[in-house]
Amino acid sequence: MTALPVQPLSPLDGRYQAAVSGLGEYLSEAGLNRARVQVEVEWLIYLTGAGMFSSTPLDEETIHSLRSLYLDFDQADIDWLAEKEAVTRHDVKAVEYLVRDRLSSLGLDHIAELTHFACTSEDINNLSYALTVSNAVQAVWLPKLRTVIDTLHALAETHRADAMLARTHGQPATPTTMGHELAVFVYRLERIARQIDGTEFLGKFSGATGNFAAHTVADPSADWPAISQAFVESLGLTWNPLTTQIESHDWQAELYARVSHANRVLHNLATDIWTYISMGYFRQIPQAGATGSSTMPHKINPIRFENAEANLELSSAVLDSLAATLVTSRLQRDLTDSTTQRNIGVGFGHSLLALDNLSRGLGEIDLDRDALAADLDSNWEVLGEAIQTVIRAEVVAGRSDITDPYALLKDLTRGKRIGRDDLVEFVSKLDIGADAKERLLALTPASYTGLADALVDRLS
Repeated sequence: MTALPVQPLSPLDGRYQAAVSGLGEYLSEAGLNRARVQVEVEWLIYLTGAGMFSSTPLDEETIHSLRSLYLDFDQADIDWLAEKEAVTRHDVKAVEYLVRDRLSSLGLDHIAELTHFACTSEDINNLSYALTVSNAVQAVWLPKLRTVIDTLHALAETHRADAMLARTHGQPATPTTMGHELAVFVYRLERIARQIDGTEFLGKFSGATGNFAAHTVADPSADWPAISQAFVESLGLTWNPLTTQIESHDWQAELYARVSHANRVLHNLATDIWTYISMGYFRQIPQAGATGSSTMPHKINPIRFENAEANLELSSAVLDSLAATLVTSRLQRDLTDSTTQRNIGVGFGHSLLALDNLSRGLGEIDLDRDALAADLDSNWEVLGEAIQTVIRAEVVAGRSDITDPYALLKDLTRGKRIGRDDLVEFVSKLDIGADAKERLLALTPASYTGLADALVDRLS
């Protein structure tokens, strides 16, 4: 058998690449290396700008040329680093060599020794991961989540008054509205989105074991913690003053747990919409040229929601593992985080793919109001709750002598299907006030939705 050409192993880099490509800008090996170059270059600019070790601040043109090393980072740089790492067997060292090489070409050999000055690899890596993850979340993942939230919000407003039978434990229950049920998901997701948006992206820059040992030997008079803090914050990150060789990754554990939480809420959404489709509450809008089944021409399968469900599970499996393992590092450092962090993009990729499917799926469904109405009209027994509650109020108000209203309605409705005529006859004979009786006789399953419509306004 002829061997295949080299193929992507992950479907994220193959079949689904178009849907998740935005993450590759940040959470790929190339994106990480570009961020590493950025940190190395900005450290050079910071040190010279502060006149450290009698260096001279660089002019604006030189600073621009240096920043172009990461702003214009391209395939040639990617290839250069791959060749260098094949020799060094060390990814960060390869980046340092690239910066030194470019300094030489810019006639800046006199500051070459400030490259990677007093840094351990993890000083560069932790800041690079903080930058790339922050950018990926803010520029790619959160906007896609907000697209889904906005779509749900619009659907909640559209269907705020569309009464439907609720089902608790899968059984007919007090009616609600479709808009209210979708609004619940909007509220849940908005809250998590705010938490994710407020993530602290921490960074350390304090040397081989986090105590500025090499720094203080090189210049005992410098306030190295203050320098470290100013540099980390200049990158838009939050400074972590107390670390070992590594930044402790707690912010990553917090972030991935929150994204995983969002995944699970979205998973709940996917399974609920799938169920509503199976019940006939939502019709799927046929897509031109699409095939539902290879043998059953009539089918339109809810594949968007099934695909989302599976990818959310995969995403949470990866992110849960990252959150659990990254917070542990033996003594002052071990290398387990090096491999695990290279899978951050996998975790976010499966989540982004799920969001893409949910966004598409929500745009391909239409509410069948007739199906909702028919279901409500077949379940008048759900008014039992309303009737027994009104009787209780009438008893307390002294307008009824009925004992144990709950048992009375239980005998009438439990495990039975009753219709409008049955309830009208029952209510007409009740020993309650005239106003209460009038309210109950006017009540229908479709009108027994409480404040479901108004509660959608809580999203505003």
